[in-house]
Amino acid sequence: MTALFALATSLLWGLADFGGGLLTRRTPALTVVVASQSIAVVVLGAIVVATGGFAEAGPKLWYAAAAGVVGPVAMLSFYKALALGPMGVVSPLGSLGVAVPVGVGLVLGERPGLLQFAGIGVAVAGIVLAGGPELRGAPVRRQAILLTLTAAFGFGAVMALIAEASTTITGLFLALFVQRVTNVAVGGAALLVSVSRGGRALPEDGGMRVIWASLPALAFVGLADVAANGTYSIAAQTGPVTVAAVLANLYPVVTVLAALAVLKERLRVVQAAGAGLALVGTVLLATG
Repeated sequence: MTALFALATSLLWGLADFGGGLLTRRTPALTVVVASQSIAVVVLGAIVVATGGFAEAGPKLWYAAAAGVVGPVAMLSFYKALALGPMGVVSPLGSLGVAVPVGVGLVLGERPGLLQFAGIGVAVAGIVLAGGPELRGAPVRRQAILLTLTAAFGFGAVMALIAEASTTITGLFLALFVQRVTNVAVGGAALLVSVSRGGRALPEDGGMRVIWASLPALAFVGLADVAANGTYSIAAQTGPVTVAAVLANLYPVVTVLAALAVLKERLRVVQAAGAGLALVGTVLLATG
């Protein structure tokens, strides 16, 4: 069950990242984040009310609130790092956040078997290579590396925090709701600051009309991201965090394959090798 939910997480996150990447080609990234998460807040709010989730309120919700603060900071750091580039180095490094939940699992006493340790190493190598790291070209700016490592730590911290935010399904809905409300508050504040400094909130061509036309895609991105957090939380609670975290972090492979299928992007040799290694690592983790 752990492997199944973790792999579902990687699928959902990979598709959400792919959809979000397409949306940011026309719409400012902050607007995409705030709009997609706002839709998720409405849907989750309705689910929490319908399931009586507010009765599950307790101290653990602070983990969800913390995840809601860390998430937007990590995402903004990642976007800024991508802008500084080169993207082929920044993107794979961002997936190294898996070290945070894996480290938490080891600190809590989890001890994967030999095959699982091998699977973790092979899968992480595959994840990095699947992003298509640039091995040549212009040197990477120190600021880009620092921002990327900040984002990676933030992504990993969100995984660790959301896994601790609830112990029941109704409590999980409430935790995800709190996380998303905090996401919107932090992201919205960042968007206001950006606009006050001359940034854009709407696309240059089409303005609000583009936002309305993009609502189905924004809903998909927001809800897929929420569902991924939910399936990861279940995976981390039903099995070893060290296994769940690595399998969930296969999402860059999904994003690469989605770009290959939909945008007809060419898969580089290093990316194909990375996808293959990730698959081998998945098999080792699932059977170990």
